[in-house]
Amino acid sequence: RYFRKETEKQGLVPVSQPRVTDLHLQEGEPLRFKASFEVMPEVKVEGYKELRAEKPKIEVTDEEVEKSLEGIREQHATFTTVEGRPLTDGDYAQASLDGQPKGETPAGPGAPKPVHMDEVLVEIGGKNTMPEFSENLRGASAGDERSFDVVYPEDTSDQRLAGKTFTYKVKVQSIKTKSLPELNDEFAKELGEFSSLEEVRKRIREGMEAERKHDAERDAKDKLIVELIKLNEFEVPESMVEHQIDIRLDRGLRALAAQGMKAEDMKKMDLNRLRAGQREQAVSEVKASLLLDRIAEMEKIEVGNQEIDDEITALAKQSNQEPEAIRARLTRDGALDRIRNRIRNEKTLD
Repeated sequence: RYFRKETEKQGLVPVSQPRVTDLHLQEGEPLRFKASFEVMPEVKVEGYKELRAEKPKIEVTDEEVEKSLEGIREQHATFTTVEGRPLTDGDYAQASLDGQPKGETPAGPGAPKPVHMDEVLVEIGGKNTMPEFSENLRGASAGDERSFDVVYPEDTSDQRLAGKTFTYKVKVQSIKTKSLPELNDEFAKELGEFSSLEEVRKRIREGMEAERKHDAERDAKDKLIVELIKLNEFEVPESMVEHQIDIRLDRGLRALAAQGMKAEDMKKMDLNRLRAGQREQAVSEVKASLLLDRIAEMEKIEVGNQEIDDEITALAKQSNQEPEAIRARLTRDGALDRIRNRIRNEKTLD
């Protein structure tokens, strides 16, 4: 209580817990102690009005629109079972497969795990099909079983498979052929509120342009922040950096958990090394936040209650919950201020 009163009296804003030393506590004598703590630095912002953002020209080619339309067409493909003949190029094997990592493999979080799929469609000779699958399943009939090895290249996108060899047992359940719908106005009507294929193309183009504009704006804002930090050097409180590292790590670990990483594997991770790796980015984020806060004060940029309500409504929609439940949780976690600051920073950047 006395610490809080004294900081208020001196106009100091603590951003860390005080480290109390030299505590003098004697009957009949005044309480005396020393407290060390970090305070919010004085942030002076210069040169921000001279900064300019690049505005690249947003273009979407006809070829890109057609490629996207072809992707939609692929999503609406139908598969028909064929009987009385073996698999040939262009066919799809509906199969179940079991894959075991071959040879001695180390245990631990990075070790390859067995692969099992009950129903998977394998395109024979397809450009995205591993060659070993095509070579070994070509000529097979429904009911046949095949065993073979697959060697995955080092640049395989799935890190669990990259550079590994797996032994697969594959059972062909049926043979299917793929049919694509015709690209015409009838197909457009099946997609929703479109009356013609040209309308679909127009919507695809608009969507791609909007996405590219958003990416370009985000990129421009990131560059502005880098320039802003270069123009305004100052020391940042260690406690704020540590807090930002906590936020970044929490976000990263949640993402790993969402991807299926188990808690016991997370416990084996070297947290000190992870923290050190996050430090540089955390310092930049704290600096950016403090600079944008100061600019918002100078430019009198505020966030209204309606903007907070809109954000809560959007979060509720995403998570399929009631807005009031979201608001109660955010209030309990002290996250409403963080949301307000984020919106304010975004408005300042805009």
